[in-house]
Amino acid sequence: MSNSSAGIIGVGMYAPEKIMTNADLAGMINTTEEWIESVSGIRERHIAAPSQAASDLGAVAAQRALARAGVSPDEVDLIIVSTVTPDMQFPSTACIIQERLGIKNIPAFDLTAVCSGFVYALTVGAQFISNEFYRTVLVIGTEVVSSVTNWTDRDTSMLIGDGAGAVVLRQAPPGYGVLSAKLGADGSGASFMMTPAGGSRMPVTSEVIEKKMNKMQMNGPEVFKFAMKMLPEVTEQALELANLHTKDLKLIVPHQANRRIIEAAARRMELPMEKFMVNVEKYGNTSSATIPIALFEALETGRIESGDVIALTGFGGGLAWGSVIMRWI
Repeated sequence: MSNSSAGIIGVGMYAPEKIMTNADLAGMINTTEEWIESVSGIRERHIAAPSQAASDLGAVAAQRALARAGVSPDEVDLIIVSTVTPDMQFPSTACIIQERLGIKNIPAFDLTAVCSGFVYALTVGAQFISNEFYRTVLVIGTEVVSSVTNWTDRDTSMLIGDGAGAVVLRQAPPGYGVLSAKLGADGSGASFMMTPAGGSRMPVTSEVIEKKMNKMQMNGPEVFKFAMKMLPEVTEQALELANLHTKDLKLIVPHQANRRIIEAAARRMELPMEKFMVNVEKYGNTSSATIPIALFEALETGRIESGDVIALTGFGGGLAWGSVIMRWI
């Protein structure tokens, strides 16, 4: 990165009004609410209404982030949306949100990196600012994961939730904002978490729908093993790039996949759980929306202050992973 770095000046989030508790889910998938919480840490999740798509959730989160940043929509130079549940195959959800926000004639595009998507999008947006291409970048993670959920599959349906989070990026003072970023992927694990149908490989047919091939599939043990290893590993790699150590971190805001994964990472990093922002119990796994939602709540509860060094770390389908180290403005 150049000598100017990007910082977050506003964060917003939106969770749909409908809440599905473990008790609600237990009645659908032949399990108990206690079992769901014991294996995942999740107690409830928000579920989008049938009329709500990713752009609807993302637009609200974006409006709230802009308001908190004190930035008007016409000051935005670029919109990047991370989603694996777009409104449609094309046009991009970013273009739909752009129209909803009343913004004209700026670039807008989607990015797909599943649960690491927000970290990828944040890193891309930060580059545009550090290279002085753009002054104000809006980064949004928005997901309606319920739309690709097989509600008869206990192991995936208990984990998911819907939601959106957004941040506004601008140039940060020297020494603040994004200090480093580390991204990675291993496509040999692509089959561990996937939605087989709906793309050019397997177009949707009545047979595909009958077999639920257009719904998410996951190899839980493999994903758990990968995530438990990668959360600490990529965070430490990003810290090294910033010439920092885990002791310098005020807070890690990880992807909220499963509380047990975060607890395992804390043990590996020899850090107390107080160093991790965890809100998976309220929202479940909202894919690329988890980190900005958790970041919003960390700010709201006073867990991040100016000058604090924080890590935003994502991991999941792809397999893909990434971590951004920031000094909060």
